[in-house]
Amino acid sequence: MKTLIVGAGALGGLIAARLTAAGVPVCLATRDAGSAAGLRASGLRVSGVGGALAVPVAAAGPVEQYLGAAFDLVVLATKAGDAMALAPRLPGLLGPGGTLLPIQNGSVALALAERLGVERVLGGLSNLGAAMTAPGTVEQRNAGHLLLGEVGGGESARAERVRAWLGRGVAARVTPNFRGAVWSKLLINCSGTTLGAIGGTTLRGFTATAHGRDLFHRAYDEALAVALASGARPERMAVDPVPPGWNGRSVPGEALDAWLAGVIAAYGDAKPSMLQDFERGRSTEIDFLNGHVADLGRRLGVPVPVNEALVEAAQAITRGRSAPGPELLERVWAAAGGGAFP
Repeated sequence: MKTLIVGAGALGGLIAARLTAAGVPVCLATRDAGSAAGLRASGLRVSGVGGALAVPVAAAGPVEQYLGAAFDLVVLATKAGDAMALAPRLPGLLGPGGTLLPIQNGSVALALAERLGVERVLGGLSNLGAAMTAPGTVEQRNAGHLLLGEVGGGESARAERVRAWLGRGVAARVTPNFRGAVWSKLLINCSGTTLGAIGGTTLRGFTATAHGRDLFHRAYDEALAVALASGARPERMAVDPVPPGWNGRSVPGEALDAWLAGVIAAYGDAKPSMLQDFERGRSTEIDFLNGHVADLGRRLGVPVPVNEALVEAAQAITRGRSAPGPELLERVWAAAGGGAFP
């Protein structure tokens, strides 16, 4: 497959480096010509889980350079907002029968499929943990994988073909329930990741308090209610996506405590990527996470006050009106009608 990776950050750089090391030729699309020149000069270096390597970058340039190049596969590894901004130009990168594979968090793949057509877009999610420690230098932080699937559901030769191609460099799997997989990740992102980012800590950090655990469950319950109302059936990840005894809300007790302990064991110590965005003054993916839940909840008539409050809090941080910290979680609680912090 003639392959282009759009986005040379931590995730795009990791995938490009692993594929190149495995003998799979790829082109890289960067934000601008200067970034491309830097990558061609330095190459890509990877450390951490999966082993260290260094590879040359032979083909790198801005997106405009590749318009009309007729790629068989375009892996979209940008931030969510950048992915949507690029949407009008993406068909110009694909050849006849070419496939666009967005691998952002949240609802990006669904939105792009709606805009460009399911025949062009193959759903993707990334469970690969990576951080860019310097330009062209990436640290792989887990033994994760890419998850692929048809947006409309079911199995396909296309999904298997792309899995086998990318699997030469990174672990890749296929699911027949892609929408369910999107929601499985959204549930954790909308509760653990966003709350951790707004609280300036990790999932383990903010759930160490009773009010932090309560906020987690309220955000999670709202997102799960929206998912089920939409007709999606979230897949099992680290734990069953439906908490034990769930009846529209989480039921306190030993079973729920054990369930949350499983979530924390799997995700509790990772620094939220949204918190890193706050620290670097970058835009976040909040509109495609809690924002998606809030928008869909309003359309379906499902109350989502906590997720709405989380969107407002994240936007306030981005605009410089607030800062991440425990006191902001108190304000989220109050804005969502929780009254005084318990």
